[in-house]
Amino acid sequence: MCRLFGLHAGTPVPATFWLLDAPDSLAEQSRRNPDGTGLGYFDATGRPMVDKQPLAAWEDAEFAREAREVTATTVLAHVRYASTGGPDAANTHPFLQDGRLFAHNGVVEDLDVLDARLAELQVIDLVAGQTDSERVFALITASVRIRGGDVGAGLLDALNWLAAHVGVYALNILLCTATDMWALRYPDTHDLFVLDRRRPARHAPFELRSSRIRSRAARLDDAPSVVFATERMDDDPAWRPLCDGELVHVGPGLDITCATGVVAAPAHRLTAADLNAVAVASQSAG
Repeated sequence: MCRLFGLHAGTPVPATFWLLDAPDSLAEQSRRNPDGTGLGYFDATGRPMVDKQPLAAWEDAEFAREAREVTATTVLAHVRYASTGGPDAANTHPFLQDGRLFAHNGVVEDLDVLDARLAELQVIDLVAGQTDSERVFALITASVRIRGGDVGAGLLDALNWLAAHVGVYALNILLCTATDMWALRYPDTHDLFVLDRRRPARHAPFELRSSRIRSRAARLDDAPSVVFATERMDDDPAWRPLCDGELVHVGPGLDITCATGVVAAPAHRLTAADLNAVAVASQSAG
């Protein structure tokens, strides 16, 4: 199963602890998800930056370099176990459209129906690879454009269209701009967790695997932040799972809004028995 990671801190911080040095860092998770690693963030000017390779994070020297050097307000990372589309760069998350970053885990089917909708909305050209994830993102992008740039409204429009028209096994997503992050667990097939560290004094200091970056981790220790991840990455008891269908928005000031019931239940909810062997393997991996 693909792993998601999102960090929103309001001010620039290093993400090295979560990417490389946490007890269950993203690099460690990639040993169970070998088909691609991607890191996206926004630089000091708000420009989106993406580095991704069809390699596992633990063996990707470029990922390690970026993870140690990146300091950003908003970071999105993903390690991939391929279900739709082969292990190449075009199919590796995160994806970038209209200045926004997106990553997904799960499976969406009826891609011919989704492609027809993307063609109708004139955004099929946004899809460069073969994944269901990039298609979902293109639908979100089209919906946001229709909504005049209102990301929250466009996201809900797209999600409810998917709920009504295509088969959904799991649609856990992270979507972010330089100032905002949205996370959705939908439905309750796979876990997605949130860690609210907006009051860091209430939390224990990070326990590093090594001492090489202790000073950088200390900066993260003291900085308010909100973290999303597919699994608990350390022993902090504040990790909590999102509910079935819960949509969480973290705004520019780290204000958190949680909503359930805003996305209709899938009209065509899939089970593992509905998936092909490759998809089943990807969804049950580690």
